[in-house]
Amino acid sequence: MNAPTATAHLLPEIALRPVPQALLDALATRFGAQCSTAQAVCEQHGRDEGSLQAPPPSAVVFAQSTRDVQDAVRLASEHAVPVIAYGAGSSLEGHLLAVQGGISIDVNRMNQVLSIDADDLTVTVQPGITRKQLNEAVKDTGLFFPIDPGADASIGGMAATRASGTNAVRYGTMRENVLALEVVLASGEAIRTGTRAKKSAAGYDLTRLMVGSEGTLGVLTEVTVRLYPLPEAVSAAICSFPSIEAAVRTTIQTIQLGVPIARCELIDAHSVRMVNAHSKLGLREEPMLLMEFHGSPASVKEQAETVQEIASEFGGNAFEWASTPEERTRLWAARHNAYFAAVQSRPGCRAISTDTCVPISRLADCLLDSVQEAEASGIPYFLVGHVGDGNFHFGYLIDPASPTERGQAEQLNHRLVARALQLGGTCTGEHGVGIHKMGFLREEAGEGAVGVMRAIKQALDPKNILNPGKIFAL
Repeated sequence: MNAPTATAHLLPEIALRPVPQALLDALATRFGAQCSTAQAVCEQHGRDEGSLQAPPPSAVVFAQSTRDVQDAVRLASEHAVPVIAYGAGSSLEGHLLAVQGGISIDVNRMNQVLSIDADDLTVTVQPGITRKQLNEAVKDTGLFFPIDPGADASIGGMAATRASGTNAVRYGTMRENVLALEVVLASGEAIRTGTRAKKSAAGYDLTRLMVGSEGTLGVLTEVTVRLYPLPEAVSAAICSFPSIEAAVRTTIQTIQLGVPIARCELIDAHSVRMVNAHSKLGLREEPMLLMEFHGSPASVKEQAETVQEIASEFGGNAFEWASTPEERTRLWAARHNAYFAAVQSRPGCRAISTDTCVPISRLADCLLDSVQEAEASGIPYFLVGHVGDGNFHFGYLIDPASPTERGQAEQLNHRLVARALQLGGTCTGEHGVGIHKMGFLREEAGEGAVGVMRAIKQALDPKNILNPGKIFAL
């Protein structure tokens, strides 16, 4: 592998650009109370859930409309000052850090549902609405939005980072589920991409270009996404296994047999132990699969029985079923609380998280070697994975004051990514590149492809004001 192994390259490169007083005055004149330079507000908007740090932005504009976003971007462009869009702040790879200074545009107040087209199974929303708010707004239609990255992220942020999550096995990721966008470009111009039609062959696919661009090509101000009928029946199950390998083999066989499972999550024994302590549960402290089945009562029963048979071949035991919402919530609490349970298990720690994804046939090879390395390192860790689509996360729990531990964790991450790439996988299944994965992107895509990305960025954002210092260096 050619990617650098020193950890210095993973720390943010801080190169602050001046933010002229004239810009701050112009923002204050245009936005009044919607603009804040208060230190606490700026600091809140200058960090995400990850472990990287940088100085905060100089001002925060609380946008309430597309016009607000346009005006803020135009003013910033006049002064060549960076602009960083801010949603729920739940990203993990440093996406929100003002590594070159600038201003933050907070879109949380842009949280309206603009239109629900139930007959066409689509909804158009503003970017600040969170996935839970969206599902609350559409539930009366008998439809739902299935993409679930775990955190209650904003739809704009989810589109910008091409998020996925627990339901991706059945429903795909944001890439497949965003149909159309309104985007404010670096010039302040607003464009529309895509339509509500199910397919199109009209011109370049700008929607796909913007989904996953991490705020480097434009600020998303409207998002149209697919909805799905709420399944007639939902059943969840957990199953414990004697080893991680047995759990993974069960998953691989389930997918290869074409069982239309909705979710398939892996939690290792460490995570189960942490969750038991955190949530006062009594789960068996062994590797565990959490599964969910959607469909008619008959098809759900059939799917679940098939998976149970497969699991028993690999030594799966303690199968537990849940078909009422209350029971399902209890089972899924283990998965949803895994991150917080882990962080609380070592007071004062930060989690260095990974999110590689590999072809399903290579999942066992990748995962087992990485578990061995993590065990040998002595660093506390947890493992959770959306293994149904070959995606998994290690969380290395480090003392943020210890450069040695950070170095070790980053080395583990590096070896894991190198292994995933070697097996035909990717350096990031769902968190995005941000700052943390820039070196790995070069390794994965090659200099030629990154050069094409750079050319697109320079064409659309010649002053490099849209979330600079992310994905690749200019």
